[in-house]
Amino acid sequence: MWSDRPRSAGGADAAGALVQQDDDAVVFPSTAPAPSAHAAPATPALTELHFSVRYRLIEYASFMWQHSRNLIRRRRVGFPAGWYLLLKSTATAVLNFILLGRSRRTYDFTLDEHGIVRSSGTGVTLIEWPDVTAVRLYSRGIMLVLRHGTLPIPSRCLTPAQLAALRRLVDVRKED
Repeated sequence: MWSDRPRSAGGADAAGALVQQDDDAVVFPSTAPAPSAHAAPATPALTELHFSVRYRLIEYASFMWQHSRNLIRRRRVGFPAGWYLLLKSTATAVLNFILLGRSRRTYDFTLDEHGIVRSSGTGVTLIEWPDVTAVRLYSRGIMLVLRHGTLPIPSRCLTPAQLAALRRLVDVRKED
């Protein structure tokens, strides 16, 4: 679901926000009722994560290169056509990155049990967990594959505790 509403008045300006925040993960207690002796174990407590990302061209191109390679390999495209598609898709993604000015914006992310909220100076994007179809681990970070597009999350923007919490959150979401 997309929204062009501006951020709340209490939020920080996107240009003045830090690229990396050192917020520790905040654990929310499970909202499920207390389990009985015969009930299945409750879902573990989910974590809310807050972090900011300012994408770099090289890192974005690397995400798209690895993701395109994964898709081409899964579809078993042959050598000449595979390399052509890999170059074309990565070049298109890089051109899109440049034209949309993705490197000039700082994106603030909030991930919790309800979904993902990505906000920047241009608006807010709300992504519910059912819209996340796959999660891929690449050398530069984690790629969330959505129904309509992808959402790369660089590892450099997460503390080790946040990265572990994100992996736990993703594991819990996979089980649902």
